[in-house]
Amino acid sequence: MGQSYDAVIVGAGFSGLYMLHRLRQQGLTARVFEAGTGVGGTWYWNRYPGARVDIESQEYSYSFSPELDAEWVWSERYASQPELLKYLNHVADRFGLRDGIQFETRVTAAHFDEASNRWTVTTDRGETITARYCVMATGVLSVPNEPAFPGKDSFQGPSWHTGRWPHEGVDFTGQRVAVIGTGSSAIQSIPQIAAQADHVTIFQRTPNFSVPAHNGPPDPTVVADWTANREQYRREARETGFGIRMVDGRETLASEEDEATRRAVYEARWQVGGFALLGAYGDLTSDLDANATAVAFVADKIRGIVKDPATAEKLVPKTFPIGAKRLCVDTGYYDTFNRDNVSLVDLNDEPLVEIVPTGVRTAAATYEADAIVYAIGFDAMTGALGKIDIRGRGGAVLKEAWAAGPRTYLGLMVAGFPNLFIVTGPGSPSVLCNMAVAIEQHVEWISDCIAWMGQRQLGAIEATEAAQDEWVAHVNEVAEPTIFPHANSWYLGANVPGKPRVFMPYIGGFPVYRDKCNEVAAAGYQGFALTSDARL
Repeated sequence: MGQSYDAVIVGAGFSGLYMLHRLRQQGLTARVFEAGTGVGGTWYWNRYPGARVDIESQEYSYSFSPELDAEWVWSERYASQPELLKYLNHVADRFGLRDGIQFETRVTAAHFDEASNRWTVTTDRGETITARYCVMATGVLSVPNEPAFPGKDSFQGPSWHTGRWPHEGVDFTGQRVAVIGTGSSAIQSIPQIAAQADHVTIFQRTPNFSVPAHNGPPDPTVVADWTANREQYRREARETGFGIRMVDGRETLASEEDEATRRAVYEARWQVGGFALLGAYGDLTSDLDANATAVAFVADKIRGIVKDPATAEKLVPKTFPIGAKRLCVDTGYYDTFNRDNVSLVDLNDEPLVEIVPTGVRTAAATYEADAIVYAIGFDAMTGALGKIDIRGRGGAVLKEAWAAGPRTYLGLMVAGFPNLFIVTGPGSPSVLCNMAVAIEQHVEWISDCIAWMGQRQLGAIEATEAAQDEWVAHVNEVAEPTIFPHANSWYLGANVPGKPRVFMPYIGGFPVYRDKCNEVAAAGYQGFALTSDARL
C-alpha cells in the first residue's frame, strides 16, 4: 500500500488550492493530484484567444485573506486568462502550497473501504494512496465536450478545441478558419481570430445572448472605493442571490414599469456592462413576459450593431429567455460580423453534414478551411467525476447512481459514498453564482465538517437517502417556475448527447443556500449519517 493522508484532493484550481490551505491550517495531511503541469484548473486549461473572466476581477478572487486581497492589483476590469493564472500561481507560492501538489497525475479511481472508513485512490502513474477523506475539486467546466461530427478525422489541416488550447498559442495569419459553435468561448475568441485570420466562417446552431464587458484598466476611483470598503463589499456580495455585488439587483418588477422607463434602465445597465443587465428587475428570472422585455432590448442592440440585417437576425436568440443560458460577456463580438473577412452560417438553415478533408460540408455547400476551431463547450458539472471510477459503500458506482442524473445532498455529498465531498457539485448554486464565492463557502463548510468529525473521533459521514431525496426534490421544485428550464443549456446537460436532462445547479440563491448549509451543520449535520471511528 502506498502513502496515507487525512485527505486526498483532486484538482489544483481555485477549489483545490484553498482546500489544501484550509486542511493544512487544521494540522491535517493532504495531497492534491493535478493532471496539468501547473496550478490553475480552468485557467490552466482554457488558453484560447480572448479567454477572460465574466465577473469583475476584484470580485472573482479569494476573500479569505485580507493580506492577499490587499497586495494583489488587477490590471484589467475583467482579468484575462494569463493574469488569472498568474494570480493562482501567486496564491500557491504565497501560502506554500506547491509541495502538497503532485502534477501531471490523473486520478483514475477512488474506492471506499468500509472496514477502515478510508478511500483508496489510484492514479494513472500506478500509485495507490489511502485517505480518510476524498475531496473532488474537479471543477464544473473541466471536461471538453468532444466533437462527434462525421469525418472529423479526415480533415487535413490542424484543429483545436477551445478547452484544450496549445500553451504556445496559435497563429492564424493568412488562414481560412472554421469556428464551430457560438457559446462563451467562441464569443470571446472569434473577435481575436478574425483580427488575425484571412477569413473566418462561423457555424452557428443556436445564437447566444451577449452583453458588452466595456473592459479596460480598472477605474482608479472604483479601485480606491473597493480598497476602502473591501470587507463591506465582500459581505454585500455574499448577500446577493448570485454572489456578485456588481449585478446590483433591484426588487422593482419589469412588469410594473412602463416601456420607456424599462428601456432607460436597461440602457444604463448596458453601459455598465457585464451581468448588470440581469439585475435590472426582480422578475427577469421568474416571469417570461418580464424577461421578454429584456430580450427585446438586447435584440434591438444586436440589430443596431450588426449592419447586415439578415446576419443580425440570425444572431438574435429567439428560442430561450435571456439568462436561461449563462449570459456571455464580450469585447466586440457583434461588431466582428461587420468585418469583410467574417461570415456566418446558420446550421438551422443548412445543417452540418460532415467534416471533409478540406473543410466543413453543410447541406447547402462546402466551406473551405485551413484550420478548424471546435468551440462546443463542456460536459459540465458532472463530466470530470464521470471519468473517475468512484465506488462507495458496497461497491456502488457513482456513475451508475447518477445514470438518470446527478443526485446529491446540498451538492456536497452523495448517499452511499461516505467521506466523499464535492466542491460546487450539482445541487449547489455553483455556476449560478460567482464561483469564487461558491467555492470559498463549500471549502470552508467541508473543512469545518472534517474538523468537527475529528473532534468527535468519528470515522465516516454520508448523506442519508431521505435527505438526498428531499434536497433533489427541492432543487427541482425551486427551478420549475423559473426561466431556466426553458433553454437547452449545459445547466441541464442538454449539450451532451445522451446525457439525462436534469437541472443541476441550485437556483434558490446563494444566501438561502448558505444559510441552509449552516443550519444543517449547527444541528449536528442533520441529514447525514455518522459512523464512529472503526479503529477505536
